[in-house]
Amino acid sequence: MKTTIYETRGRAKEFCELAMNHYSGCGHGCVYCYGPDIVHRDRQDWYKHPEPRLTPVEVENGIYEWKGEKKPVLLCFVTDPYQPIDEEWRLTRFAIRTLNAYGFPVHILTKAGLLAQRDFDLLKLRPDNAFATTLTSLDLDHQRQWEPNAGSPGERMINLDLAYRIGIPTWVSLEPVIDPDWTLNIIERVVKIAGHFKIGTLNYHPKGKEIDWAEFGSQAIGLCERLGARYYIKKDLAKYLGYSEGFWGGHDVD
Repeated sequence: MKTTIYETRGRAKEFCELAMNHYSGCGHGCVYCYGPDIVHRDRQDWYKHPEPRLTPVEVENGIYEWKGEKKPVLLCFVTDPYQPIDEEWRLTRFAIRTLNAYGFPVHILTKAGLLAQRDFDLLKLRPDNAFATTLTSLDLDHQRQWEPNAGSPGERMINLDLAYRIGIPTWVSLEPVIDPDWTLNIIERVVKIAGHFKIGTLNYHPKGKEIDWAEFGSQAIGLCERLGARYYIKKDLAKYLGYSEGFWGGHDVD
């Protein structure tokens, strides 16, 4: 039987201890995507031919047969739950409804545009569900260079704002960090609607070697502290600051 819910490891575990990938491939076409490398799939095929990885029956059977603790499940880590094909397949809605029905909170992480609002009616039914978006730049031209088919920065901010206003817990993934100045700008712009930030580096791309991560980490922490923001420094960034593990800091924003 195909794996449905699975226990995350490494970098993924810092996002959520459990995850599920019900799609294979991703139509967002992000140039820094690690998905093809993880599953040993041709990059262009990954972008151009995403498809359901699980049927609804496999989703439900896998959830029903889970033997571990019913912790939050991240949708998704290797792919995106609201990539364009979800408009047709709607597997994400089915997965949210089924996970919640069996007692699992759902944490959404997406780079999608307004499609990501479609299932807010389900997410707001449980206080332990959550909605998160990845933000790399608030400039559309910059963002399109790196994430050509993903939702625009404006749409993602609209999604985050709406989720916050209707009471869905929110957070923002600041990984990858393509340009430190872009990321610091994001923190300032969305701090009031982001429950917390998860701040990392740029992996799987040569540009990551050009950035002074110790300086960026210090700047990001200083900004979050000044703004009163809750934040998590991921292990890959924490090591440049003298820590062996990732760590939490800051305070909840009123």
